[in-house]
Amino acid sequence: MPNDPPPTPLAAMRRRGFLLTSWPWRAAGYLLSTVPVVLAVSLPPVLLALPVLPAVAPDAAFGERAFLAVLGVLLVAGLGPMGTIPLAGLERRRLRLVDLRSTGSGHRRPPGRGVLPWLRTRYTESVTWRELGYFLLLAATTPVLYAALLSALAFQVGAVAAPLILLGGGGPMALGPVKVAAPEAALPYALAALVLLPAVPYLLALTAGAQAALARALLQRGSGERLQAELVEVARSRARLVDAFEAERRRIERDLHDGAQQRLLSLTMKLGLARVDLPPGSPAADSVADAHQEAKQLMTELRELVHGIHPRVLTDRGLAAALGELADRSPLAVAVEADLPGRPPRHVESTAYFTVAEALTNAAKHSGADRAGVAARWDGGILTLEIIDDGVGGADPGRGTGLTGLADRVAVIDGRLLVSSPAGGPTRVRVELPCDLNRPPSG
Repeated sequence: MPNDPPPTPLAAMRRRGFLLTSWPWRAAGYLLSTVPVVLAVSLPPVLLALPVLPAVAPDAAFGERAFLAVLGVLLVAGLGPMGTIPLAGLERRRLRLVDLRSTGSGHRRPPGRGVLPWLRTRYTESVTWRELGYFLLLAATTPVLYAALLSALAFQVGAVAAPLILLGGGGPMALGPVKVAAPEAALPYALAALVLLPAVPYLLALTAGAQAALARALLQRGSGERLQAELVEVARSRARLVDAFEAERRRIERDLHDGAQQRLLSLTMKLGLARVDLPPGSPAADSVADAHQEAKQLMTELRELVHGIHPRVLTDRGLAAALGELADRSPLAVAVEADLPGRPPRHVESTAYFTVAEALTNAAKHSGADRAGVAARWDGGILTLEIIDDGVGGADPGRGTGLTGLADRVAVIDGRLLVSSPAGGPTRVRVELPCDLNRPPSG
């Protein structure tokens, strides 16, 4: 938007009233604060080089020079990141003087605690080496560029002050390649310097803006790293949502089982006792009998509902036992083959169970099958489930057969769903879920 504040001095320079803003002062502060940063970067290499300075004398052998060059590269690559990583954090904060945009660190969180995971992570990140390259470039170019900038400013100040100095009897003065001895000879240079005086803030802003652009390009994470970090965060967020959903489902199942189901059971027993106490054939006995029958039916429906939310056998005995119970409750004749040397994580186990349950329900409703088979096995970090039925086939996700829902459920934990359902059958559903097993203790 035109009225939005400019985020950098380079953008502010293109607007009117630049000289009346804080940007020239911010640019000057940024350039001045660069000097101690360059000194902090340059001092350790200088101290490391002092013991080996005699070896670089003119009479030193070529082998000695080559050895020192290799040693220097190894020292910079090995020890350099230890100094530039904290300096890069300081540099990103200092960058706020001349860049109002957010600049985040590209460093990842180490996978574990301790020095070794931290070192392994830092030395394998591209941003670590970009930071090292930035400070090496800063240490190499800043003295030359700042010397040229300081010379230009000194020339301008000297040109403005030259007539006054020459009036006081000093002189002659050197203004660059020109020497002047009289005030009237220095006056044109002084007038030109006064005319160019408003250009000084622009020169400072241009230098600071270019340096800030370089810092932003090298010190923040690249687009690929940002995308990777966002994908990692999405995966972590999705895993947290899955865990929260499973915990909430178990809580609802527990509340229904321990609360509503127990109260309904108590009510059913009381109705049964009241039915015994009433005279047979009386209107009250008939009403209580009807209520008792409805309570028992509701008890059965609630038990099925609780079982559908999270079956108790899945929590207590694991996936293999839960698949066996699922086969017993299916209207199809289901053969189960489960070869699992351990238990998958809870969210994987739950996803596997409900995926098989939905696949068997789809087969019973849509395929006209009489028999089905379920196989579960784990190999190489992949839990594989196969559901086969002898129905008519032709399963199509676009016709609302539930396959789309299965695929979405599996994709939540980075799994994949494969379907083979030719016309005439059979239909084969294959689910692959990446996971590690929690193996039972041996012996």
